[in-house]
Amino acid sequence: MNLPQPEEMPGALLACADALLVVREPTAPPRPAPGQPGVASDYVQATPEIFIALLGDSGQRPQDTASAGWCVLAFNGHVDLGTGIRTSLAQIVAEELEVPLTRLEMVLGHTNAAPNQGPTIASASIQISAVPLRRAAAQAREHLLMLAARQWDIPRDALRVRDGVIRPADASDPRQLHYGQLLHGQHIRLLLAPPDQEVRLKPAHEYKIVGQGIARVDIPAKATGELSFVHDVRVPGMRHGRVIRPPHPGRDAGSFIGRCLADLDRDSVAGLPGNVQVVAQGDFIGVVADREEQAIAAMRALKVRWKPIPPTPRLDDLEQAIRANPSTARPLIEEGDIDTACAGAATHLRRSYVWPYQMHASIGPSCAVADFSDGRLTVWTGTQNPHMLRADLNRLLKLGEDRIDLIRLEAAGCYGRNCADDVCADAALLSIAVGAPVRVQLTREQEHQWEPKGTGQLMDVSAAIDADGDLLAYDFGVRYPSNDAPLLALLLTGAIPAEPRTLEMGDRTAAPPYRYPNRRIVCHDMAPLVRASWLRGVSALPNSFAHECMIDELAHAAGADPVEYRLRHLDDQRAIELLQAVAARAQWRPMTPGSRGRRGADGRLHGRGVAYARYVHSKFPGFGAAWAAWVIDLSVDPASGRIDVERIVVGQDTGMIINPDGVRHQIHGNVNQTLSRSLLEKVVFDDAGVACREWGGYPIIGFKNLPAIDVLLMPRQDEPPMGAGESASVPGPAAIANALFDATGLRFYEAPFTPEAVHAALFPVAREP
Repeated sequence: MNLPQPEEMPGALLACADALLVVREPTAPPRPAPGQPGVASDYVQATPEIFIALLGDSGQRPQDTASAGWCVLAFNGHVDLGTGIRTSLAQIVAEELEVPLTRLEMVLGHTNAAPNQGPTIASASIQISAVPLRRAAAQAREHLLMLAARQWDIPRDALRVRDGVIRPADASDPRQLHYGQLLHGQHIRLLLAPPDQEVRLKPAHEYKIVGQGIARVDIPAKATGELSFVHDVRVPGMRHGRVIRPPHPGRDAGSFIGRCLADLDRDSVAGLPGNVQVVAQGDFIGVVADREEQAIAAMRALKVRWKPIPPTPRLDDLEQAIRANPSTARPLIEEGDIDTACAGAATHLRRSYVWPYQMHASIGPSCAVADFSDGRLTVWTGTQNPHMLRADLNRLLKLGEDRIDLIRLEAAGCYGRNCADDVCADAALLSIAVGAPVRVQLTREQEHQWEPKGTGQLMDVSAAIDADGDLLAYDFGVRYPSNDAPLLALLLTGAIPAEPRTLEMGDRTAAPPYRYPNRRIVCHDMAPLVRASWLRGVSALPNSFAHECMIDELAHAAGADPVEYRLRHLDDQRAIELLQAVAARAQWRPMTPGSRGRRGADGRLHGRGVAYARYVHSKFPGFGAAWAAWVIDLSVDPASGRIDVERIVVGQDTGMIINPDGVRHQIHGNVNQTLSRSLLEKVVFDDAGVACREWGGYPIIGFKNLPAIDVLLMPRQDEPPMGAGESASVPGPAAIANALFDATGLRFYEAPFTPEAVHAALFPVAREP
């Protein structure tokens, strides 16, 4: 198969005879901020990091570039998780460099080719990581214009460029040069300008590509089956591996981790076909065979005896389990006098909101191929954290990061930390042990049980209003038992201790967006209860679930319309305009309640709900991505408790929109996943750990249950682009809960809103005294 070979790119480009490169001198990556995810590494690569490579008509070329005519390669350290950033980043480069998209290729995420820009998280690819790429493209354009100006002895501002062809602005002057001609016989390297140095960027009002609905470049190959996912990788001499996990699924902390193996009977697979080899290191156990079905048979036949496992913490009462977990209070905001304000309030509400453990639920189980030969390790991977994973693999294998190459290919979607990193370590260990390339694919059961879960979360809220309904006080405490889920192989082999590690990640969007004169915001940092990491919206989605349900309940207590009440207490003008636009698009009718528990003529309960949020992420106080708001219409069948979502209007202010179609796709994906998480998804635990092993035990939403989704994008092309990948998900659960109140007259404080949960609320069973 025709696999990319990005490890060859830097050397070929740095030696290319006709080329202009915009590079950054190599430096050690920044260390993670205290309490934030990441891996500390002192590795400095030997060659410059390339952001833009413009190649002329002749000369040495990397294998993956087109052979005819001049072309452009652009490099970004982030990866495309199916969100379309490969297309959007290409639009940014093509716009700034003034080249046609047909001459441009994006290279994403490969460790030895793309710059280290950290993991692909927090909706940061366009908002943050695209900035140096845009500036690099502008630097390249300006240098080429300068070369043409010198050659023709005319001022730079007397030139114009379009589609890579430079001409005098005077239309009567017929001279022209394309970029390839300007580079003939030259090798030019420009250092990427530091952030504080001015670069001549193209004015937004001159954009021709950015802001247009360009077709995604990855879709044709996916539609025809030509695209190589990581699952499709085949290399010469490749063998197949499977892993056998210990009997504590989804648990990665405790003195028993890495010490559970009692006995391993290698002879139990000795007679199987396929030259089966068994690899064991601590509690890490794998089998390797010549063919995949042979490896599967060996995995099933291998006899392993484990020591008794301590029972998992009881998680059937999740609120109590999280509340009892040891924590350290971290004050975030303390303003005014909360206690005095609440004491004199006309209405004082105290509520607790519970968010369940959930899966990333990748449709395809994680897969990787590793090849260790001549002292170097090459891994074909679907990770969203290439450079961070390289540092982790070095912690495991002690090879040196300069001897580890990660080639990033597309994989099953996750929008957070699934098992994509873990399976790379599995494949690497097996390849080193057997001296051949090894492909490892997890089973569905392993993916379900071992992927780091989106964590459960508990939010305690106390809020008060005065007699006029004005907001007085907000007292908010969040408990978020999660960390960054160290590689399983690091833990199972004993390479690192299985000690609980606490990160400070529960504070995303912890501050409410409304004007409370007295505020106390506290994050109770705590170690995980089970293996958990980030999932789309991180802690912001549950935090906004609490914020937006509470403001809705306060509006009801004040006798106010939910939309008007929010607008009355918002100071952010862009938030106000977005909420007004979404309400108008949804034809919101103020003070028009839904069924509120009274069945309609069709026997159903009908309601609509609203919610607004801006995703604020990274280390507190963090910074904001896009603004988003939902209005949702739903109905409830009282007999079963089943919710049918009928229509959603979702608005988003993304600032400058690079690709409107891409942003709509993002919003649709956010809405679909959020509906599934809010209505269906909840991980079940037993004494061993995660009990959900297949889709029957962890259902996700199906196409037939998806409603009409009306997307409203705000026109903000004169503003900087904001992160769009997660924002639309954040208001969703609260909008659904608020619509449920409008339909049933009951408040729901714990997700998911399953038919069983709704029916139990509608028809509570009297408890015996």
